[in-house]
Formats: sequence, C-alpha cells, structure tokens
Amino acid sequence: MSAFIEERRADFGVEPICRALGVSASAFYARASGSRSARSLEDERLLGVIRVEHARNWSAYGYRRMWKHLRRLGESAPRCQIQRLMRDAGIRGAKRRGKPWRTTKPDPHAQQLPDLLQRDFTAERPNQRWVADFTYLRCLEGVAFFAFIIDVYSRMLVGWQFASHMRDELVIDALEMAACERAPDPELELVHHSDRGSQPELKGSLQHRVSVSER
Repeated sequence: MSAFIEERRADFGVEPICRALGVSASAFYARASGSRSARSLEDERLLGVIRVEHARNWSAYGYRRMWKHLRRLGESAPRCQIQRLMRDAGIRGAKRRGKPWRTTKPDPHAQQLPDLLQRDFTAERPNQRWVADFTYLRCLEGVAFFAFIIDVYSRMLVGWQFASHMRDELVIDALEMAACERAPDPELELVHHSDRGSQPELKGSLQHRVSVSER
C-alpha cells in the first residue's frame, strides 16, 4: 500500500489518498522515513491480535468484551486503546436487534393462586417442594425457550424442556418429565411453585397433579 501511495502522490497528494483508502497519513510518512514509534508498532501488533480473536469468536465481541477477553489472554492494553483500534479499523460486535423477549407477562385480571411457600425455599425431604421458571437462550439458529424445575431439597434440576415457543406445553412437558423421573409419593404433598408469569392454560393443568403455588 505504501508503494501505491508513493506512486500516485504526485497526482492526488498523500492525505487525500490516505483518506480514500482509510489509512493513516502519519503512518505512511513514518514508514517512508524508516522510523516508526513504539506506539504505532504496538497498535499494529495488537490490532492483528484483535482481528484474529474477533473472527475466532464469531465476530460477536464489541470493544468491552474484547478488552475483557484479551485480558484473560494476558494482554494488558487499556480499554480505551482497544476501543480506538476497533473503531478505526471498523471492527464491531454483534448487535442485538429488536426488543428483548419477555417471558414474564402477568395478567392483572387472572385469578392469583396463593403463595404456599411464603418465601421459605427450604425442604425437609426430596419431592416436597419444586420451584419452576422459564427463560430464553440466544443461539446461532435463533432464540430457544427453556423451562426448568428444581427440587428445593437437593437443588437438582429434575425436569426441563426446550422449545421455539412460550406456549403452555413447554412448561407442562418439563413438569411431566420431572414427575416421570422422580415418581413422587402420591401420599405425600408436593408443592409446585412458580411466578405469576406462568401461561394461563398451565395453572388449570397443574391443579390435577400437585398443589400449585405462585409468588
């Protein structure tokens, strides 16, 4: 590139050519004189590392995550330097588009079930109290919704299910998995506790299986 700029500088000038190519005119002059500052050499080295790590991590890292990632690799460059190099080189992280998913949508007109746990998340035996929730995970293929149930006594994940939707069968399938795998004693009470964002169809289905609680 320096040879090209040198060849055409008489026609257009160094600065206009550098602006058109997106390179630094001062760097060209430094190369032409055979002297380069320690800062420019370090910037060039670090930018090469950034390009490699950015591509290795699916071009997803912005300057903050790249700075933290490079620190884990042993680089001590300050965050402002990473930001400057990525900005000047046009390296950007993946941008989340649209509004984030909301998995909790309380219905103020729906019947509210009592909180049977009263914030007491302890248990004296397995299969006495289960707590449930669901969330979403961003994947390369899109968004996946994840429902899960945890046994309060052991803190074990006893039921789960993935789906591409937030319909009631997502959480019902997770509950049926937990009931099948753990086979709770029908003579002993089991409380299934979730928040008020549960799908409305789910509450009626759970009444036939366990005592239902929500906060």
